[in-house]
Amino acid sequence: MLNLMKNDSALRNRYLDQYKDIYGENIYLPSIELFGNKISTIKGGSELTAFYHLIKDCEECDHINPNMSFGVGNGNANIIFIAESKPQKGDIQNEPLVGEAGELFDKILSAIKLTREDVYISNVLKYCTFKNPDSNQSNIKICESHFQQHLQIINPTLVVALGEDVGNKILQLNESIETLNSTIHELKNFNLMVTYPPKAILKNPNLKQPAWEDFKKIRDYYLN
Repeated sequence: MLNLMKNDSALRNRYLDQYKDIYGENIYLPSIELFGNKISTIKGGSELTAFYHLIKDCEECDHINPNMSFGVGNGNANIIFIAESKPQKGDIQNEPLVGEAGELFDKILSAIKLTREDVYISNVLKYCTFKNPDSNQSNIKICESHFQQHLQIINPTLVVALGEDVGNKILQLNESIETLNSTIHELKNFNLMVTYPPKAILKNPNLKQPAWEDFKKIRDYYLN
């Protein structure tokens, strides 16, 4: 299970040093833009910017693409969707959930009266540390420090892992999607739901119904 690192002074000090380097001694909430994607400043927009620089320049990590989308949507969201999208050559922004899969995701959100502006969308690969971009993605572990601090900034009620591999990375397990999907995982500061990703639904329409049942749970239990 995941453990919050509120007492990790080294991580906290590194974060504050990064924040000071960017903004100086003052704390303020400017309107910012990263790779053309605006991040909400309703809650911690500048914190998200400082955190972006923290992981982008982390000497312990070797990310596969420095242009990987940091995250898009509402930085004040109660719900975070975490996808897994390996950057493609020539893709400047490397946003998760684009193309046909992204269109399906938007339709599902719309069916529960949400848009991308209501949620936050992240990419699990940006939390990963690895040397070989062509290595087996399922064997790569997330950097728990980065993952936890990002969640602390946004402070969601629900995290939705889109797919078996994402769910296993977050929970540090090695289970099937059916097992992961069978329950809502109650972690320390948020709930975690593992559901079927849009890409898998496009390949197998039989997954549409169980995925819809999950989104109805989101509508009924997390939007009120």
